[in-house]
Amino acid sequence: MGHGFGELYKLRGIIMYRLSPFEQRAFANAISKGVPNVFRRIREEIFYVLPPFVVGYLTYDVLTKKHHQLMRKNPADYENDE
Repeated sequence: MGHGFGELYKLRGIIMYRLSPFEQRAFANAISKGVPNVFRRIREEIFYVLPPFVVGYLTYDVLTKKHHQLMRKNPADYENDE
C-alpha cells in the first residue's frame, strides 16, 4: 500500500488548495475592520433586540413588586390580637 493515513484514496476532478497555518494571519485587520463592523452590527440590530428586553424587564419588575405586595400580611387582620 505504501500510503500514509489520509492518503488512501485518490480524488479526481476536485482541486484543493491549502494554506499553512504558519502563513495565515489570524488577526489580520481585526482592529481596523473588525471593531467598526461590531459597532455597525450593533447599530443595525439594536431596535430589533432592545424593545423585547425592555418590555420583558418592565413586566418582570411590575410582577415582582405585585407579588411582594400580595405576600405581605394585612396589619388590620391582627389589630385585636393580644
